[in-house]
Amino acid sequence: MELVYDTNVRKVFICSRFEQENDYTNMANPYEPVAGDFGGAWTVLKLDILESYLNFYTTALKNQPFNLMYIDAFAGTGRINPRGEDEGAQEFIEGSAARALRIEDKSFDRLMFVEKDTDRYESLEELRRSNPHKDIRTDNTDANTFLSNLQEDWRGWRGVLFLDPFATEVQWSTMEKIAGFDALDTWILFPVSAIARMMPTSRTPDDISPAWAESLNRIFGDEDWRDLYRPNPQLSMFGDAMQQRDPGVDGILRIYKEKLSDLFKQRFMDQSKTFTNSRNSPLFEFMFCAGNPRGAALAKRVARYILNASD
Repeated sequence: MELVYDTNVRKVFICSRFEQENDYTNMANPYEPVAGDFGGAWTVLKLDILESYLNFYTTALKNQPFNLMYIDAFAGTGRINPRGEDEGAQEFIEGSAARALRIEDKSFDRLMFVEKDTDRYESLEELRRSNPHKDIRTDNTDANTFLSNLQEDWRGWRGVLFLDPFATEVQWSTMEKIAGFDALDTWILFPVSAIARMMPTSRTPDDISPAWAESLNRIFGDEDWRDLYRPNPQLSMFGDAMQQRDPGVDGILRIYKEKLSDLFKQRFMDQSKTFTNSRNSPLFEFMFCAGNPRGAALAKRVARYILNASD
């Protein structure tokens, strides 16, 4: 599959390279990924979509009076094994950090790679040292903490933020902070499958473990997720009313999108892309929010075009 996006500024291409897909989540622990498993075709497509947008973004703003920043909040190592095999079994592909570095038409003035895992962080440090001509800044910390503490004079900066968590790490308070910058076009990989596993369909909200309920509160910023549960018209054998939520992820996604829309207003793009596993079960939803309100219409138009062309 090839996308050719023809604008007044340039053409961008998306090429899909792999066919195999893997389930990303761990059935035993729904918010822990399977070690070494970073998906297959959908992972590459996700990166291709991001790179296409980065190409557009830097070219479109190259004559504007802004410094350009790229933030990879869950940067990993800079390379990806798309099939989760042993490192020696196949050639790795470039991850999001490496792809951002190779933007050449108008490169980013600053690239910030954030990674909490120490081993992955060391790989990012190697990537930084191998590109001494670039302004690359790495941070071995939690992404939520980093973004919450991020301070910049946004009158002179614009940028793209990539939120690609390993599981359910992104907190709603972080999204509120990002929205307040009015400066960062944001791509969000939302883990619908992992969240669904935290919300059994046949229990009441109070039956969910306290740890999972606390995680859901952090993800949504409140207890709106409880509204997905409603009384079951059937009664239990003891006559007690039962509660359930609709199966699947539609309700979960609807609530999160409504919250993003309320937060980002006209900067939120309602169209998104679903990434599924080999059984066609949803794993993640790839969503977009524009940064500055003045450029939101163009940003969403381009993001929508790229998503449509990636089908």
